[in-house]
Amino acid sequence: MSDVAPVDARPSREEPSVEQLEEEGDIAADFIEGLLDIADADGDLTLDVRAGRPYVSVEGDSGDSLALLSDPDTVQALQELTRIAVQNRTGRLSRVILDIGGSRDARQRELEKLVDRAIARLDEGATQASLPAMSSYERKLIHDIVAERGLVSESYGEGADRHTVIRRG
Repeated sequence: MSDVAPVDARPSREEPSVEQLEEEGDIAADFIEGLLDIADADGDLTLDVRAGRPYVSVEGDSGDSLALLSDPDTVQALQELTRIAVQNRTGRLSRVILDIGGSRDARQRELEKLVDRAIARLDEGATQASLPAMSSYERKLIHDIVAERGLVSESYGEGADRHTVIRRG
């Protein structure tokens, strides 16, 4: 019998250190800079670590060089590609957050409106209100918004079908 442990090909799920998160941010920024070059878009990158996640923000001048890239669906897709690029370099799952041209603030406002419409359904007598499926980051934002409004929420489903349900406390 061998004393060598089998190599696990899956990425590590241990909580990364601040140094590891900063490294992930640097890798993500390099990847995004390459994409901006390909797209011939100008942008200034800012790196940060927030709530245990690397955060990469891209801001541009008042021109529209980032307009197409700042669409929330595009940002979500670019974020997933960036996470894969970071994971390929580090061997760890990355939860890097990407913000392009204020897309995260815009999405936050959209999610707040979505929660307000769900609360209106509860006010009209519904016992619960289900929201559409969304990413884990967006569900986390929903849970925070719901808690601020004094209600409770839970996520249900698996994979791409995972969604949030809101109820009164």
